[in-house]
Amino acid sequence: MDAEAIHVPVLMEETLDGLQVGAGGRYIDCTLGTGGHARVILEKSAPNGTLLGIDLDAQAIEVARTRLAPYEGRIKLVHDNFSRLEKIAAEQGFIPANGVVLDLGISSVQLHQQERGFSFQKEGPLDMRFDLEAEITANHLVNELREKDLANILASYGEEPRAKAIARAIVRNRPLETTLELANLVVRTVGRRRKLHPATKTFQALRMAVNEELRALSEVLPQTLNILTSGARMAIITFHSLEDRLVKRFMVQESQDCVCPPELPTCACHHQRTLRILTKKPIRPSPTEIRENPRCRSAKLRIATRL
Repeated sequence: MDAEAIHVPVLMEETLDGLQVGAGGRYIDCTLGTGGHARVILEKSAPNGTLLGIDLDAQAIEVARTRLAPYEGRIKLVHDNFSRLEKIAAEQGFIPANGVVLDLGISSVQLHQQERGFSFQKEGPLDMRFDLEAEITANHLVNELREKDLANILASYGEEPRAKAIARAIVRNRPLETTLELANLVVRTVGRRRKLHPATKTFQALRMAVNEELRALSEVLPQTLNILTSGARMAIITFHSLEDRLVKRFMVQESQDCVCPPELPTCACHHQRTLRILTKKPIRPSPTEIRENPRCRSAKLRIATRL
């Protein structure tokens, strides 16, 4: 990956408007990527705003480092999992923060790198790791899991209705070594009677399992409450219904004073609300943005402010 490989974030203007970036603020980009959001945040927070960028992809961080070189002295970049957000922010001096952004999913840069194995349209190894230092790859899951466990991943993370049939076909045709081997097997198994490529959900599920994406998201959300100062905002972009459900549930719960079951006559949880939701419905990409970038069609942006 080089500095010319740039990912254009989805819903850029809406995200930055939602964060209300101000001069001198302290911001955290939990999904730095190649620095798309970070660059605009640094511009809007000039002359002395600072940014902490976190990413699991060391290659992306190096691209971002080059791209953000003009802002040296105002940025700190960390190769780590955002599930450790509170510890990272404390170590880097970013508590309290004025804003946190998460742009979940995979970037177009990662998708186009054949050697990373994210795409079902390009020949590559069954890898799919965001962090190339991680041990588990998609190859491990495809070639070593029991059929039942593989089907569960495809159904749970990919919401794939033909999960059992695909898992059965994978087990019967092992070993599978490349992305196109797997993609073609899925096509042969379920046919091409879908708008989406038949392998879309299978690849999505494997990627989410390899990188434990839902676990990381569920762990980072409550940590934002310990980092954001009063009046600070969080902006979270999801591309998957399971991710969006986690974010929505978290924001709704934290916007209420009581989260007890409705059948209880009096409150026993003593929960106090910590957030005010600013997006009653998630913000979606405009028709123009979807035409220019069809991959953004499933994006949803939710914004909340810390009380």
